[in-house]
Amino acid sequence: MKADRYCFDGSTPCDLHKLPCDAKRDGVEKAQILEKTAANLVEMAALQDALYADGREGLVFILQALDAAGKDSTIKHVMSGLNPQGVRVTSFKQPNSEELSHDFLWRIHKALPPRGSIAIFNRSYYEDVLVVQVHDLQKGYKMPPRTLKGGKEAFFQNRYAQIRHYEDYLYDNGYRVVKIFLHLSKKEQKMRFLERIDNPAKNWKFSRSDLAERAHFDEYMHLFEEVIDATATKQSPWYAIPADQKWYTRYLVSEVVIDALRRCCHEYPKLPEGALDELKDCRTWLEAED
Repeated sequence: MKADRYCFDGSTPCDLHKLPCDAKRDGVEKAQILEKTAANLVEMAALQDALYADGREGLVFILQALDAAGKDSTIKHVMSGLNPQGVRVTSFKQPNSEELSHDFLWRIHKALPPRGSIAIFNRSYYEDVLVVQVHDLQKGYKMPPRTLKGGKEAFFQNRYAQIRHYEDYLYDNGYRVVKIFLHLSKKEQKMRFLERIDNPAKNWKFSRSDLAERAHFDEYMHLFEEVIDATATKQSPWYAIPADQKWYTRYLVSEVVIDALRRCCHEYPKLPEGALDELKDCRTWLEAED
């Protein structure tokens, strides 16, 4: 699948500057991509239904990106074909006082769905090694001095290790974690911010704080590379998906979702012979009713 070229599983380093933010390098046609996306949504629905019926494995999709990259619209369009009964979407905002009084994975673990279901995390525990690191927020945490005595670099290297161990733990307990970074160019982010300012229907999506974060754009790009390299594994890979053209982003994300679903246990339970005989009796009874 085309999304494979944007996959990082720990075997090769991530260099976002060498990766495209649009579809030009892949030489695709929009009309064909839209058709493939529609077909993917149909297959996704069938695979999810079997995953839900099987009930042995869970899926966690993590979407990370800078502002205006299209996380919300990607979730809305790509996951539209899934049965809401088996999907849990969680948007992680700035942690509140209760969440800050626990370890940084506490609120994440609470949001895990039962096996057989899908979790979609709009931002995640990766914020605790991204925005926290950019703004040195760890200095304000109520934590014992021993957790910070090694300095900033040691603190976040330790968190990278904790994240890897946590994702290994989930994998060993029947969950697959797939992480998606929506790779938006600085130029396209500017255009989308201007659209939010000019379009009254999108004014609510913009605030001055977005400009403050944009000032750290290059720093975030460097950190995303570091985070991807530090936490990408074969069991829990990262995908750095081009995000400048939403129609192509949605297609690639749908490919990633389908690939993950195919790797999961998704067999419909087989009934024992006695239960099958009972079904035949029920069918005979219903037919006789007519």
